[in-house]
Amino acid sequence: MFDFDALSQAILSRTVLCVGDLMLDEFVYGEVSRISPEAPAPVIAVQRSETNIGGAGNVARNVASLGARCIFVGLIGEDEAGAKLKAQLSQENRIESVLVSDQSRPTTRKVRFVSEHFSTHMLRADWELAAPAAADIEQKLIDAILPHLPHADIVLLSDYAKGVLTARVIRNVIDAARKLGKRVIVDPKSANLAIYRGATLLTPNRKEVAEATRSRADSEKSIAEAAQDAMQLADCEAILVTLSEHGMTLVPRDGEAVHVPAHPVKVRDVSGAGDTVAAVLALTLAADADWETALRMANAAAAVAVSKKGTAIVTLAELRRKILPHAFLAAEEKIVAVSSDLDAQLADWRRQGQRIGFTNGCFDILHPGHVKVLTAARAACDRLVVGLNSDASVKRLKGEGRPVQDERARAEVLAALEAVDLVVIFEDDTPIKLITQIKPSVLVKGGDYTRDKVVGHEIVEAHGGEVLLVEVLPGFSTTSLVDRARKGKA
Repeated sequence: MFDFDALSQAILSRTVLCVGDLMLDEFVYGEVSRISPEAPAPVIAVQRSETNIGGAGNVARNVASLGARCIFVGLIGEDEAGAKLKAQLSQENRIESVLVSDQSRPTTRKVRFVSEHFSTHMLRADWELAAPAAADIEQKLIDAILPHLPHADIVLLSDYAKGVLTARVIRNVIDAARKLGKRVIVDPKSANLAIYRGATLLTPNRKEVAEATRSRADSEKSIAEAAQDAMQLADCEAILVTLSEHGMTLVPRDGEAVHVPAHPVKVRDVSGAGDTVAAVLALTLAADADWETALRMANAAAAVAVSKKGTAIVTLAELRRKILPHAFLAAEEKIVAVSSDLDAQLADWRRQGQRIGFTNGCFDILHPGHVKVLTAARAACDRLVVGLNSDASVKRLKGEGRPVQDERARAEVLAALEAVDLVVIFEDDTPIKLITQIKPSVLVKGGDYTRDKVVGHEIVEAHGGEVLLVEVLPGFSTTSLVDRARKGKA
């Protein structure tokens, strides 16, 4: 297994130059309960809608969400959709957008009508001109792209066949990138792979590689053979074939084919998953990862993306959880400082059907008694949240001279324990507000309490949860440890 944390740190300092077809993705969510009296067509009762930066723009968003920088070059029309995309891109902190305007074509726009309950796409409406950009627009694109090449660590061409990546634009970019020693990743659309000659890596899906090589590509062996043929056509270093729910196959020029199965996940929406894969591949290769590491990172990213609704982006924290499920979070990621972050994590766990537990305390000097309670608490749930009294709260409860360690130090020690999934520092003397927010399935305290004396027991039980009392380990007390230490110093 590769060092995920070291790779993540390297990714943060990388810059991707992304060029491709920008589009406006709109999702209209609702439910269908009747047929129109005007025509035999379903009527969707709209509940909500959302608008996202799509196409190659979603590649740029994924690069940015992973903590890297993206220089994005795309094409828009002089219309409302183009203005909306320009405004949205300007708000992305890690994206520098360079948009060429073409008054002769509409901005590509896709509206999807989706069943909210079943996450099923019922209809899609497109506004587009799927024709190559005119010669003068081609030149504007080339002039916009080439000056940025020296500032990028890698180049990513996201081809949706909407007119930006013409043969001339592709040739100019790949040739200029190779002269500068820059790798080029291509998510291709054309069946003529020769137009991408000289790229480093191509990422066709199974259907695309089959059409390009006029093969069936319907088994692991035939897919690898088709990828070898595709590599010859494109004169590239490797081909990665995406296989939807069957995973991915990477065929490098030098070395054996590697296949990884898809992560088991409930698929909510496949929109934009290919964009996420392309962004992760570009960043991992820019961070000097080997082919197999890049493949496994991209495969995990695809699993995260398809588990979300709409045109999704992925973060490094989400990737870490998918790649290192047993580690779950790095210690520093377990400490929650913002209430909304806690709500988001709780919602994610509940969507997965996980049982959430809660316990709390000062944990000033961690001792075996604490460890026993925390271990027992974790055994009673799928995810354990620990409420930690703030410094001011400990001082009010324990008196002057306490805590011995400040709240950050105490939080970091707790977060390093495998039994603990999240640490939340609270300012009040009791965790009643925190318990109200979390509504845990199980509330755990030491056996020196009785059920009716456990703060928040009524809240937990009102929501169908339970209170668990763990027998305390005799002979261990933070107060006595502190007293003995201070007397010894005296």
